[in-house]
Amino acid sequence: MSVGTSSAPGAQRTERPPAPRPGDLAGLGIDPDQLPDGLVVADERGRVICFNAAAVRITAVPAEQALGRSLETALPLEDLEGRRWWQLTDPYGGLAIRVGQPERNLLLPGGREVLVSARYVRTRPTGPVRRVVVTLRDTEARRRTERSHAELIATVAHELRSPLTSVKGFTATLLAKWERFTDDQKRLMLETVDADADRVTRLIAELLDISRIDSGRLEVRRQPVDIGAAVGRHIQAHVAAGQAADRFLLRVQHPLPALWADPDKIDQVLSNLLENAVRHGEGTVTIDITPSASPRDREHAEPAATSVTVSDEGPGIPEESMNRVFTRFWRGSKRGGTGLGLYIVKGIVEAHGGTITVGRAPGGGAEFRFTLPVAAPAYLT
Repeated sequence: MSVGTSSAPGAQRTERPPAPRPGDLAGLGIDPDQLPDGLVVADERGRVICFNAAAVRITAVPAEQALGRSLETALPLEDLEGRRWWQLTDPYGGLAIRVGQPERNLLLPGGREVLVSARYVRTRPTGPVRRVVVTLRDTEARRRTERSHAELIATVAHELRSPLTSVKGFTATLLAKWERFTDDQKRLMLETVDADADRVTRLIAELLDISRIDSGRLEVRRQPVDIGAAVGRHIQAHVAAGQAADRFLLRVQHPLPALWADPDKIDQVLSNLLENAVRHGEGTVTIDITPSASPRDREHAEPAATSVTVSDEGPGIPEESMNRVFTRFWRGSKRGGTGLGLYIVKGIVEAHGGTITVGRAPGGGAEFRFTLPVAAPAYLT
């Protein structure tokens, strides 16, 4: 048995539009003007009944000029081919099973591009449209992301071209004229090919790391790490490559808290920071390892983290560049490399729950300091 207003047999029932419910958002404590995206709502007659602050900002149309006007007049959108959008989509006509329009790029008067999506609200699945809800987004953030991806592809393609050209040239020469070269010449060519293959491998690893960092899928496999021994290995590698042993100064403040981290990724961080100090800095490269408070909880005095500071005595980093050091493609004053190393370093440190900063060293050079919490892996906690 249903409860409602009785009507005479055969009388036609008219479907009344739902009364506006301003409390839908207000009940959640949300004002439409607080929404980050533009919100435009039209009633069953196509008249605009909501035009929030973000919509005003994106369209540059005052709310008082939009409210009460037809949706097509208040929001005169065109597609990229110059066709009027509301005439094409006809939200109040057409198929009654339509639920809206997916997000797409449209143009405002003056040619400004915006991202628009629409939802058709009906009181029953195939009933007439009672509300058209439109969301607007500025395309600038997406454009920046697309430009960043394009720059990444262009940079990696450029960096890959050189070693691959070398590999192809030497292998083709060896295959065509093997008998004409001495053993020493063959060894030199093969060593060059091997070094270039390692370079390609590193570039691909960097690209994969960036993909994981950007998507939040960088995995950290924590194990006990002797950070002092790890730094010592990197110093020995630089000395074996021809650097003077007295160029490096390692200072470890004991006792250090037990550090659980991903040893391979910590090696990657140390390798990048030390290589930058050697290549771009001057004088003594000093590495300080000290216990410190947790980077996320500095109120507790007990050492719950380990800090590593790498500094040099070179010209340092200009003050105006400090805020761009950990961004993609930053290379400083000297060109070379992909400019992705410090971006990856920051991603690795933050994946461990740590922090990294850059500043000026006491000797005038650059100083990088990263702090890692000493938390054990989940299965031991």
